[in-house]
Amino acid sequence: MANAAAKAIQDKIRDTRAGFTDAQAGEAGHLRDRAGRGCLRSARRTFEQGIQCVQVNSVNALASIQDSAMIIHAPYGCAACGSLGTLERINVYRRHMGDESGLSSRIFSSALGEKEVILGGEQRLEDAAREAVARHNPKIVFLLASCASAIIGDDIDMVADRLREEYPGTVFAPVHCEGFKSRNHATGYDLALSALQNYVIGDARPDRQEGLINLFATHSLSFADQREMKRMLRAIGLDANILPFNASYGDIMRIPAAEYNISVCQIFGDEYMAFLKERYGAPYVVTCMPIGSDSTDRWLRAIAGLAGREAEAEAFIARERAEVEGEIGRIRQKTDGLKVCITAGTGRGLAAATIMGEYRMKLLCMHAPYYEKAYVPDFERLEEYHGSDFLINVADMQPYEQINLIKKFRPDVFIGMANWVSRLGLPTTHILDGKRPTFGYRGVLYLGRKLEDALDNNNFNAKLKNFASPPFRESWYLEDAFKYMEFPEDEGGGDGGGGESGSEIGERILDISGKSGELNAARKLAGAGELAEAGKLAGASELAEAGKSAGASELAESGESSKLDAAGELAGASELAEAGRAGGRKPDGGAAA
Repeated sequence: MANAAAKAIQDKIRDTRAGFTDAQAGEAGHLRDRAGRGCLRSARRTFEQGIQCVQVNSVNALASIQDSAMIIHAPYGCAACGSLGTLERINVYRRHMGDESGLSSRIFSSALGEKEVILGGEQRLEDAAREAVARHNPKIVFLLASCASAIIGDDIDMVADRLREEYPGTVFAPVHCEGFKSRNHATGYDLALSALQNYVIGDARPDRQEGLINLFATHSLSFADQREMKRMLRAIGLDANILPFNASYGDIMRIPAAEYNISVCQIFGDEYMAFLKERYGAPYVVTCMPIGSDSTDRWLRAIAGLAGREAEAEAFIARERAEVEGEIGRIRQKTDGLKVCITAGTGRGLAAATIMGEYRMKLLCMHAPYYEKAYVPDFERLEEYHGSDFLINVADMQPYEQINLIKKFRPDVFIGMANWVSRLGLPTTHILDGKRPTFGYRGVLYLGRKLEDALDNNNFNAKLKNFASPPFRESWYLEDAFKYMEFPEDEGGGDGGGGESGSEIGERILDISGKSGELNAARKLAGAGELAEAGKLAGASELAEAGKSAGASELAESGESSKLDAAGELAGASELAEAGRAGGRKPDGGAAA
């Protein structure tokens, strides 16, 4: 079987791709201009809360493959983090398929401990693999590396070679998905697809199957979404082979037989599809997620253009559009003109922003983990709906920035996982649903009704605001959201101009959100030195309320610090008064918080 030198696909790191950044901020037009000129680079965060793990996405991609077992060569914690959510999705998916037998977990941990970290853990990996074969007799066994096993130098390729000799009827596929390997967790998907090619497909060259299209899908799709994509592709004469989530061994071996390839997300599988075109001559297309009517139109037309089925696609689009336009128009009456902020994976976030545009909502801010060259055309399309001044916060797992921005923007509705946003009293919903349909023309109605329900039934969030505090000290919300970002000095693209500072971007946030007047009033209230910090800190409404309670007009005129202290006490704003005196403390958590 393939060794490192003979691999058909060598491991690649997405961080090194031209135009990739996971730390940036600015207005959409600004970032688009920099990306178009090839000079958009990552800023440097002097404080980070976390980052998503490469290994978790390799687990997500491979764990559901039928007739397989997985050994996570790591301490228990890695296996728990990577597998718990995955197993829930697999169980839900199987039940939606009508399988009531449940799922016996096929994820094992080699359970590295102190002894193995000192003396080596290869024997533990071999023992765990033998146990997996004895219990399940799988066709494929995936051996996943981790930070710990890579640091101590365990050779999982050599372990795989030894196991192949012992079990010649079983495929052993090492996956080098150490968590620290890449800052872009999508690399975990690339490594998983490479392992399938290198160790499962190998040199197989099956006959081409007419009308077969490989559809590379992330693990976050519901069974309903997969069924809907198959229905839409069947309508234009194509048979979808959806991979790798819940794929069988036979599905994997059909990959080289497909006439065409497509991915559900702009960057998911793009490296692998380029390889398939080079190796097997199968063309591919990179397009948006089919979430919302407009995005589904583009998705279908891109595939139809690839396969020469434009007439079938246009007839299908016309029929499906006619069925949903009336309901979309009814929901639009309620959403027209509302302001929205979005937090999601970049591909799904772009789709969410598009559907908000369809419902005639105004995008204020979008949080996305990455900004890549492949996404630029879709960001440009967003400007057709929302203009070029909405803010993009490129941040992978940095909620301290996100909540700061949401507090300043105060949108009418938030799209994303609610958690801390619910504490602000805002209506919230999300488009990531592993159990129900979100794709296609039928999905646009489901998501529209979810949005309508969030607006009509916000009592829980409204009351929660009175009993739950935001997760950081009040002083943090007065700071610039991008205080801990250092932007590249040469971001001007060689034209002599420097990059924007965090404070310059932060100043424009209030202009976009319409809060600049409140900030100016808050600055007057602060009275010179203290309010230079406290004004940023005030976050508009809270400080305005405190000023009213203390007799704001007198205070604004006098600027007397003693009256400001009295105002703080009258408003019950002890934390705010303390924060103002301290000149703006850092938020909770870590060295910088």
